[in-house]
Amino acid sequence: MALNSVFFFFVWSPVLFSIRLLCVCTWKCHDFHFHQVYGIELNQIPHLIFCSFLGPDADEACQYVTGIVGKNPLLLRELNLSKHELGDTRVNQITALLQDKHCKLNTLILCRCSITEKQCLNLTSALKSNPSHLRELDLSGNKIENKGVKHVSETLKDVRCKLERLRLRYCYITDEGCSALTSALKSNPSHLRELDLSGNKIENKGVKHVSETLKDVRCKLERLRLRSCDIKADDCSALTSALKSNPSHLRELDLSRNKLGDSGVKHLSDLLKNPQFKLEKLALCKCSIKEKHCLILKSNPSHLRELDLSGNELGESGVENLGVLLSSSQCKLEKLHLCRCSITEKQCLILTSALCLNSSHLRELDLSGNEIENTGVNHLCDVLKDSDCKLERLSLNFCGITDVSSLTQSLSDTKALQFLKELDLSNNKIGYSKQQLIDVLRDSNCKLSLEKEYSLWRAGVNYFSSFGGLLTGSKAQEDPVKSTEQDKSQSDEESSEGETEESRG
Repeated sequence: MALNSVFFFFVWSPVLFSIRLLCVCTWKCHDFHFHQVYGIELNQIPHLIFCSFLGPDADEACQYVTGIVGKNPLLLRELNLSKHELGDTRVNQITALLQDKHCKLNTLILCRCSITEKQCLNLTSALKSNPSHLRELDLSGNKIENKGVKHVSETLKDVRCKLERLRLRYCYITDEGCSALTSALKSNPSHLRELDLSGNKIENKGVKHVSETLKDVRCKLERLRLRSCDIKADDCSALTSALKSNPSHLRELDLSRNKLGDSGVKHLSDLLKNPQFKLEKLALCKCSIKEKHCLILKSNPSHLRELDLSGNELGESGVENLGVLLSSSQCKLEKLHLCRCSITEKQCLILTSALCLNSSHLRELDLSGNEIENTGVNHLCDVLKDSDCKLERLSLNFCGITDVSSLTQSLSDTKALQFLKELDLSNNKIGYSKQQLIDVLRDSNCKLSLEKEYSLWRAGVNYFSSFGGLLTGSKAQEDPVKSTEQDKSQSDEESSEGETEESRG
């Protein structure tokens, strides 16, 4: 047995007030490798200051990552290098780091890092050599295309792979890449809980590939996001049919920015009626839903916790159907987003009347971009006055409001302010009553937004808090009332979704 390599690290012990020099040796005897740390695992040393690696690439990666995140990567369970253009050299270094047997990352997030298909091959090769710890992989916003997805798929096929969350938003994937991905998932489907293919033109064939995976009884997918995937009404048939055959696991479904139309919504409505289908979060933002389609809202309301219908013309009958849902004692909706739904002051009354009958569950309400005006605000005050109301976030951005005196009075006279954490009144021409509201909220825990903060404009692109972030693109700043379909909205969703555990759902 011969000494193959030696590397050192220093540990500062605040108890002993001393510096120890610890030696980690890798011994090589024929084909057998033995790693000895004198009984100490690297990730169990809380005061590690410096570590020198055997390989120069891994050593460079250590210095690079430490400079960004402020901590030695061998001690990390999560590594987020989003929006850093890595290039070939950095990717090779990170690849060497991932291959290190001491590396036990659970989460790897590389959103918008300009990773190419070739670099994707290097990364996935490293993950294949050390796959058992990784639970979350996010490569969103990189042009890895179908070839890159095929490399990822090879990793997923490995029986040692226990990946639970996979995000490939806006990766230029078509139905070809989708086929490779779902084929891999069929061979090893039991671990994956979240799949996000938003922003890829997978279209009809891609949806069918995803549907085949969902049919598998071993599939336990809980979150499926197919936002902006060019899904049409007919494609919904295959998707909902698959979910009917294996309905018990899915908890979150995002089909936003797909033109579902009459038949698409009908298929979805039939699925929601299934008592075994226990969906909790549903996003149908900008899905061309008209008021006659809103009968879907009456289907199976007891499990639903978050609903986003932003950017759909609900009309009076649609709002009435929504009111029936909200007033039901079975309804336990916690988050409701209705941005830019052309809701009028009269329709606002329908909503608030329903909420007054069942207000104890709702925590977040967003009516931004609807001309509810001062009268609509007065109706909302009735909800705040309800003793059961525990609303935490209220967004009334671009609602044509000029007077908030009634709102101020309601907040000061009731216990609503005990619960309210965020109040967004941005982009309303509020007059003298503004100062009264500021005074009332000054000593509270409520964050107030009053200015023309176009970056807060979310109508038509809002995700649930677990779905992602806000539109902050330049086009939104120029004309916040017109939502944009450009990739800028996509990139902001990516960055925000990679920042916190909340955004990973």
